[in-house]
Amino acid sequence: MRVCFRSSVQPELMAEYKQRHAAVWPEMLAALKNAGWNNYSLFLAPDGQLIGYLECEDYEAAQARMAVTEVNARWQAEMATLFANSDVLPDQGFEVVEEVFNLEDQLAAADDATAAATTHIDKDPAHEYQKEQA
Repeated sequence: MRVCFRSSVQPELMAEYKQRHAAVWPEMLAALKNAGWNNYSLFLAPDGQLIGYLECEDYEAAQARMAVTEVNARWQAEMATLFANSDVLPDQGFEVVEEVFNLEDQLAAADDATAAATTHIDKDPAHEYQKEQA
């Protein structure tokens, strides 16, 4: 599944946020990967709006696996002061955003519909008759 989430970094602390993410602890990177966070990216807008994207089998399970790691507890505690709502650990304050369009999904659906329509036409007796007459 694909997951997109948003949060807010305090605008005056964005440079520090970027600096910390330029060299994430190797044990944190390993924990994320082991917990099933794949193709994980963060995007930071000039106003502090943070958008995250990841692919995983089950988002709640991936979050739960991270929640029990010691390295995640340390990372979240260190990052909390950079977020607009620092009363909540950053990874607990993510607002998941609904996916409403995906190009690959729609292309696959269109290909499936075309294949189904072609199969239906090829099996139509009238179509067979037209092919014989040609």
